Amino acid sequence: MAGSAYTYSYATMGELVAWIIGWDLILEYLVGAATVSVGWSGYVTAFLRDTIGWDFPQQWCNAPFTWSETSHTFATTGAICNVPAIAVTLIVSCILVFGIQESARFNSIIVLVKIAVVLLFVAFAAPLVRTENWHPFIPENTGVFGKFGISGIFQGATMVFFSYIGFDAVSTAAQEAKNPQRDLPIGILLSLGICTVLYIVVALVLCGVVNYTLLSVPHPIALGVEATGRPWLMTAVEIGAIAGLSSVMLVLLMGQPRIFYAMASDGLFPAFARKLHKRFGTPWATTLISGVLCAAAGGVLPIEILGELTSIGTLFAFVLVSLGIMILRVQQPDLPRTFRVPFGNYLIPTLSMLTSTLLMYTATTATILRLVLWMAAGLLFYYAYGRRHSKLRAHNRAVAAAGQV
Repeated sequence: MAGSAYTYSYATMGELVAWIIGWDLILEYLVGAATVSVGWSGYVTAFLRDTIGWDFPQQWCNAPFTWSETSHTFATTGAICNVPAIAVTLIVSCILVFGIQESARFNSIIVLVKIAVVLLFVAFAAPLVRTENWHPFIPENTGVFGKFGISGIFQGATMVFFSYIGFDAVSTAAQEAKNPQRDLPIGILLSLGICTVLYIVVALVLCGVVNYTLLSVPHPIALGVEATGRPWLMTAVEIGAIAGLSSVMLVLLMGQPRIFYAMASDGLFPAFARKLHKRFGTPWATTLISGVLCAAAGGVLPIEILGELTSIGTLFAFVLVSLGIMILRVQQPDLPRTFRVPFGNYLIPTLSMLTSTLLMYTATTATILRLVLWMAAGLLFYYAYGRRHSKLRAHNRAVAAAGQV
């Protein structure tokens, strides 16, 4: 079934918890895509500057607001909106309206480009690695939480966690897969494994070529490319980054409408979210609505707020999904399970819950407050609309009425 963690939570923990996870997934996918669109904008403007010497007007490629963690206030930047972020979001949304097959072809080309660029960087930079740059492997803590040391590892993990969003979005298209019970686990784990290996290799090579103390910049890969002495590689890296971010947006904006579709199928969301395109069979209405909302967020909000919201929303979703796995094991122990992993009954879900909760703890107070406000708005919508239109509750009322006759 389509719906990702929403559907799984509905089956294991009931309607209210399913609504909470579904509303959280809306935050994850929508804000996640907006975050990536802002990053895409940055790489595109840099690419235009480096290749044809054209500086994109700053007032049209930045957010009009910025956020201060010290004063906890917004401040204006002088910019109007981020036009490239808005444009790419709307373009990707239109591509998705044409269907999974067409989107998959587009995504396959993008994936090949970005993998080729990553391998090029590794091939040219690996011979320049100096092993002394890897020592100390875990730099000593500076006395501040999150500044190197063990706490720095967890702080870094929270930031790096953003790189792993989107893998769960594959399950939102379960209804469109030929053999989802076999294909989805293989696809998710294989892609996750390949990406993890690539991340680790690139990180090792980069830190081996350039000392870690010099990498606290917005474009650390650029420093590694400069060390190779090949200017053309910089252009290739920028193209790879643009391609990579485009594919992430494609996946997230594909998953978002299917969450709406699943929730609308249960009566928790207005019926228009179930409308499919007569020709392409895609949820075109919610695809376009998601695109417009995402474009608005990416066009006016700073990337710091968007990125932090995405990470904490994803972590919260993982906590509930891990809990749902254990509940399902208890409630339906004899349910056929075609895919198994070692220690998957309780140990791995428990570790997943603890790790995700620990990473959430490292988030800023403002980010946690924004998550709470978002979830509160979701609960208000549920009790105002979803609960009264729930198909499950309507069925239960009908059964109860029949039993009284």
